Amino acid sequence: MARSSIISPGLRRSLTGITVLVLVFVYVPLTLVVVNSFNIDNTFGFPPPGYTLHWWQVAWESQGARSALWTSVKVAIAATVVALLLGTLAAMALRRTRFFGRNVVSLLIILPIALPGVVTGLAFQNGFRTILGIQLSLWTIVIAHATFCIVTIFNNVQARFQRLGGNFEQASMDLGAGRWTTFRLVTFPMLRSALLAGALLSFGLSFDEIVVTTFTASSQDQTLPIWIFQNLFRPNQAPIVNVVAAVLVIVSAIPIYLAQKLSGSQAEGLTASP
Repeated sequence: MARSSIISPGLRRSLTGITVLVLVFVYVPLTLVVVNSFNIDNTFGFPPPGYTLHWWQVAWESQGARSALWTSVKVAIAATVVALLLGTLAAMALRRTRFFGRNVVSLLIILPIALPGVVTGLAFQNGFRTILGIQLSLWTIVIAHATFCIVTIFNNVQARFQRLGGNFEQASMDLGAGRWTTFRLVTFPMLRSALLAGALLSFGLSFDEIVVTTFTASSQDQTLPIWIFQNLFRPNQAPIVNVVAAVLVIVSAIPIYLAQKLSGSQAEGLTASP
């Protein structure tokens, strides 16, 4: 007798209640940050006595905030490009070859995203300064961010390969196409949406990273999360920090939302294909 997959009404209500509580716990503080960015009271009295765009204008005119924003964008783009290249190559290499220790190599690639940020940051700082003798700069931040951004690309590409199999590539080579032609006309089009989704996730991860950045950035290279942290307890900067934090929430949410939509659309397309 087949086991029923229907969830009982009581269990459904319990799961719904737990989900609502978790969403409230996570998103109410974020909503308060956005609301306070329009609060006319710089002490953030709640409910706000009035709303204004003044703090947004002040934040836009803040040279420190704009410089930090541009630094975060540059680091996120560079780390994403490095992750796209290395993550794709690693996934393809592990897919095409079988060797002793293959699972260990795969684990080592995924491990950086599971490690605490303080451990990763401290390890990179010691590696750059003590072992390599390199001064901290914008590029040390990029290298550190790329290590965990690679994981998103690697996992996306591996998942796509497992879902599609190798039949299309084998058929292409059976018809006389070389490896490069097969990659250009068959493999890459199949991976395109997975790569784009992974790139958007990588950009979001890098853009709002603070712990690893604190250990690998020089005093001249200040990303937006670090700028927020350093100005958080300055009374005159508190309203501007709320505006910048609200922008950070929005900018971080957009690539993650787009990546989810891309992954979902591609999954539906693969399910519908014969």
